[in-house]
Amino acid sequence: MDAIYNLSNVFQKVTLRVFADWEVTGRENVPSVGPLIIAANHQSNFDPPLLSPSIPRRMRFLAKASLFEGPAIAGWFLREYGAFPLNRSGIDVRAHRWAIDQLRRDGAIAVFPEGTRSQDGMKKGRTGIARLALTTQAAILPVGITGTERLGTWMRVFNPTGRLTVTIGQPFTLPAIEGRPNKAVLEPLTDIIMRRIAALLPPSYQGVYRSDTPPSS
Repeated sequence: MDAIYNLSNVFQKVTLRVFADWEVTGRENVPSVGPLIIAANHQSNFDPPLLSPSIPRRMRFLAKASLFEGPAIAGWFLREYGAFPLNRSGIDVRAHRWAIDQLRRDGAIAVFPEGTRSQDGMKKGRTGIARLALTTQAAILPVGITGTERLGTWMRVFNPTGRLTVTIGQPFTLPAIEGRPNKAVLEPLTDIIMRRIAALLPPSYQGVYRSDTPPSS
């Protein structure tokens, strides 16, 4: 698995340096060890192959299940790369357990809490990320991505163009909660995570998390 991931990152670094104006800030904020949830805004299918070479940590991903339904080689590659299928139509217990297992092994997983791409500004985050962070007490690393909204298809891994920025914030943890958290607890904790991401983005990318716009219920 690491061979595919490492080779892909080498290739992606070359294409980013040749075709794009690629900038990463905050690499020093990435913990080198320990369980880590990397939480980023999501604009394009190009976001995962941009995150991987930008963050100095072996990552795994939760990816929408439909990406695994194409040719067999596509599903094989995604799994070797470190992705696990996520059913976004409801609560995916299998994916949640996989993520918990990765974190309990001190792994790092990348999550896009909006649950879908948002090319016109951040959407309200889904509460699964807060539940995962509370269950594992893993550190959360907020990341802001700009420029990928123009790179709609994953095929742009071969030709990424334009200015692409990855801004890595300071890691933090959520406070421990006694008992099983309900929606009233999870929603404000999710908003905390999403606002940490939004703070790393220009106002035009912040969507419902702009400082002058409270998130909709």
